[in-house]
Amino acid sequence: MPPKTEVQVAGLTVMVVRKRIKNLHLRVYPPDGQVRISVPLRLKEEAIRQAVAGKLDWIRKQQARIAADPGAFPQKLVSGETHFYLGRPYRLEVVEGGGPAGVVLHNPGTLELRMGRRSSPTPLRSGDDSASAATRQRVLDEWYRERLRELVPPLLARWESTLGVRSAEWRIRKMKTRWGSCSLKARRIWLNLKLAKKPEACLEFIVVHELLHLIERGHGARFRALLDRYLPDWRERRRMLRESR
Repeated sequence: MPPKTEVQVAGLTVMVVRKRIKNLHLRVYPPDGQVRISVPLRLKEEAIRQAVAGKLDWIRKQQARIAADPGAFPQKLVSGETHFYLGRPYRLEVVEGGGPAGVVLHNPGTLELRMGRRSSPTPLRSGDDSASAATRQRVLDEWYRERLRELVPPLLARWESTLGVRSAEWRIRKMKTRWGSCSLKARRIWLNLKLAKKPEACLEFIVVHELLHLIERGHGARFRALLDRYLPDWRERRRMLRESR
């Protein structure tokens, strides 16, 4: 694996990867605008700083584009990308090995996605199609589902007791425009799979929000009053949900 370091340029953190190359390659990666520069093995740090400084305007523009429309930059599920769990960023490391497919978190800040194919573990790099992006996404999504299956029941038990309500069941699914929904007739709660990526305070906010719909159907003054009563900081949690990745 190429050696990696970081440099700071005008308040910007840049990951430096040294390789057997002749020219510099500067990239800005979604979804969080991470900046990475590949450089020749013996290039001095000061030369790297100067190269980055000369591209600061371009870097800021790329980061602004990503921030304005992160959905326009789909991730490829390859090593080096940044992925989130409970609001914390993790560097993705895709590995094909002999064991079963799955996900393992390593500290500090690495999310290892194991695809379980080759006999000896080898990092999967961009351009390696031996495991399709769709397959890798399914493995990662199932891991997120498992984490929500662990996190949600204690929250439901606590808040159903506090609110004096009872849901018949809860389920997880991918949703494009909602973080959660509540079927009043079936008393069923749906939670967005992407909540596993958000801070746990955001997950709790959505659980409380949907349970309160079993008391109050709409989002009017009474509904907001209930939120104020039971979850006084709900507006801050909602802001966090909207702004976090």
